[in-house]
Amino acid sequence: MTKAELVSAIARQTGLQKTQAKGAIDAFVASVTGELKAGNEVRLVGFGSFVPVQRAARMARNPKTGAPVKSPAFRTARFKIGESLRATLN
Repeated sequence: MTKAELVSAIARQTGLQKTQAKGAIDAFVASVTGELKAGNEVRLVGFGSFVPVQRAARMARNPKTGAPVKSPAFRTARFKIGESLRATLN
């Protein structure tokens, strides 16, 4: 599902106009991004949690040459599925 398809689905299900649904999605993404950037977890009970994660620097290998390459530390996010969503999917 693309963002445009998600906007259409939300507009159809809620009765909002597409511009309002797109604004709501953009606000949601911006809020989640801001919280993760601040190092906070975002929990949506029954759906799941977005968790910020710090990955350590490590040595990797160039697949073409096999030479070692230093991979720097970086921050990323993980999604932990909620029990209600897991039960719905299985």
